Amino acid sequence: MKRSLSRRGFLQTAGAGTVTMWIPNHASGYTAADMRAKAAGGSLIGVSKWELDTPALCVDLDKMDQNMTTMRKKLAATGVASRPHAKTHKCPAIAKLQLAAGSIGVCTAKISEAEALFANGVEKILMTTCNVSPGKIRRAMKIRKANRSFVQAVDNPRNAQDLSDAAREAGIVADVVVDVAVGTRSGVPPDERALALAQLLDKLPGLKLRGMISYDGGAQHIKGFRKRAEESLKRYEPSLRTFEAMKRSGLNTEIFSGGGTGTYNIMTKVPGFTDLQVGSYIFMDCQYLEIGGEENEDLYTDFAPSLTVMTTVLNNYFPNRLTTDAGQKALTLNQPGPIVIGEKGFRYSAGSDEFGSIQYETSSKAYTVGEKLELIVPHCDPAVNEYDQIYGTRKDRVEVVWPISARGHSQ
Repeated sequence: MKRSLSRRGFLQTAGAGTVTMWIPNHASGYTAADMRAKAAGGSLIGVSKWELDTPALCVDLDKMDQNMTTMRKKLAATGVASRPHAKTHKCPAIAKLQLAAGSIGVCTAKISEAEALFANGVEKILMTTCNVSPGKIRRAMKIRKANRSFVQAVDNPRNAQDLSDAAREAGIVADVVVDVAVGTRSGVPPDERALALAQLLDKLPGLKLRGMISYDGGAQHIKGFRKRAEESLKRYEPSLRTFEAMKRSGLNTEIFSGGGTGTYNIMTKVPGFTDLQVGSYIFMDCQYLEIGGEENEDLYTDFAPSLTVMTTVLNNYFPNRLTTDAGQKALTLNQPGPIVIGEKGFRYSAGSDEFGSIQYETSSKAYTVGEKLELIVPHCDPAVNEYDQIYGTRKDRVEVVWPISARGHSQ
């Protein structure tokens, strides 16, 4: 099977023809409420994803498994592990699959995500955002008291002291990593201040220094692999110097973590690097498809797009235009716009709250009201956050329904 990406869409071809999809000849479907009510009895297991009421968030289990296998095999010879970011899927069941596939842990962005994952049996959690408010610090210490595998980031001396005080009050020693900045979003600047903070963390009685994290979010979507590799490694030099300074000072550097889906095969070249905070690789999306990979400068083909949204055609009155039921609340406003699988010339806009709008010059068929389309989402992380559950499918049929337990957990 070949894939090609254009400004207007995504085309899958097998031999000389476009991959076809089964469209049911009825408009009825199974709602989220039906699914929640009946999933326990398994009555909808085996149902085609084309029968689900829409918008419906689906993941192709074969492709997701393939992506996890690909990541494991690509990293096997490097000595670098994966520590996937759970903010991508917010789903404890998927986190457990990643751990079973060889990941050494997962990351979370927010304390509420960590709480949701831990409550559902996920223990190896590294929180990459600092907890600075008294309430969040207390919540973090509650997790750490119950979970010895919980590690959290620190990038400020005052916060370090607050964490130490809270840990001692809770009767524990909290595991921490120093967050070293690449860019200006978060983290302590990679100069003498970073080393001083690491030394402080090492001395505070309520804390145990485990190493450092340093994530370059801006590098993940640099288009063109060669340019991305060159710029990523150059931008990471100050962080590497900080790591080496920590090591020379005798500080614990067992964790040296960062990188992401766009740089997973670049950061392995950084000396001492221990693990990758990859996230989107498991699902993929329009933003990542267009950055290009090492083997294909125009299309990122390392991982298969496994995450899709099913949507229904609501209106076909107007020439060269369709309206669907998947708008901003189903797909977000991230760009580039969603890709309609099987249609090369469709331009999809999710600009309306509830409705999607498709414009086209040509189409593979005439679409009628009630027919379903399948979309690759613009950006997987925020799109997943719009749904209560994700339908795991194999060969287009529902095999499992997983709750997105950390959905909406932004605190």
